[in-house]
Amino acid sequence: MVSKKGPSKGTGGHGRRKLEGRGPTPKAEERTKHPAARRARAAAKRAAAEAQGPARGSASPRGKAPEDVVAGRNAVVEALRAAVPALKLHIAPGLDRDDRLIESAKLAGEHEIALVETSRQQLDRITGGAPHQGIALEVRPYEYIHPDDLLARVLENAEPPLVVALDSVTDPHNLGAVVRSAAAFGAHGVLLPERRAVGVTPSAWKASAGALARVPVARATNLVRTLTTYAEAGLMIAGLDGDGEIDLDALELAAGPLIIVVGAEGKGLSRLVRERCDLTVRIPLSGPVESLNASVAAGIALAEVARRRR
Repeated sequence: MVSKKGPSKGTGGHGRRKLEGRGPTPKAEERTKHPAARRARAAAKRAAAEAQGPARGSASPRGKAPEDVVAGRNAVVEALRAAVPALKLHIAPGLDRDDRLIESAKLAGEHEIALVETSRQQLDRITGGAPHQGIALEVRPYEYIHPDDLLARVLENAEPPLVVALDSVTDPHNLGAVVRSAAAFGAHGVLLPERRAVGVTPSAWKASAGALARVPVARATNLVRTLTTYAEAGLMIAGLDGDGEIDLDALELAAGPLIIVVGAEGKGLSRLVRERCDLTVRIPLSGPVESLNASVAAGIALAEVARRRR
């Protein structure tokens, strides 16, 4: 570069680079000092902590015990009173003994359940961080019968088969109450779908008042396909529905081989299950009630079937 004052030093390209852009602006999460980046790092830490399970010595008040564990003094003693099948009773050392702890230990001995002294840190891990008050009960996993074995069993009975199928029922108390009604009114088994439905939990055991020890429960990978198999074996399928085709007291199928299908409260039967039913049945209601609890509806239907069979 030459000027009136003579030649001068070049910029070595620095001037040209100053004119070049710096590229696209990084996302907020990629800027280390941006609040969004700090939030993203905190979320990643929380996710990693959840994946590793509860930390030693810590119990989250919002934690939930696994399905095969009952945590807390009231819950444990109630489960033992209901004779929920269990493997171990864990009690932390140094607890102030109260009536619930004393009764729990006594019931565990009567039911031949192992009594184990367990530290609070171990209880935190066993219960998944749920509040345990120093006591937890490990429940024996429920042994479901295969749907084909349940079908073979009900067909061997001298009386017409009666099975209850639950479609998308997610409340364990409803499941337990349905099984209790099934036992009371002579049903031979209960059929559940594996997905989007409740299984046999300690809460279901308690609600069944021991009936789960007497009524077999099967889990179907595909409920519609299993219902079809049962229909091909000669069972008729009646679905409970608020807008059913007939009233319950007109159910003439009650005296023969029958499956009663109960849907979730509010949602009712799913479309495919309703289409698989031979007919839908409504429970006549005299008051301004839109629907009944699933276990109540099942109990009413089973009572009517039992009345007709008598």
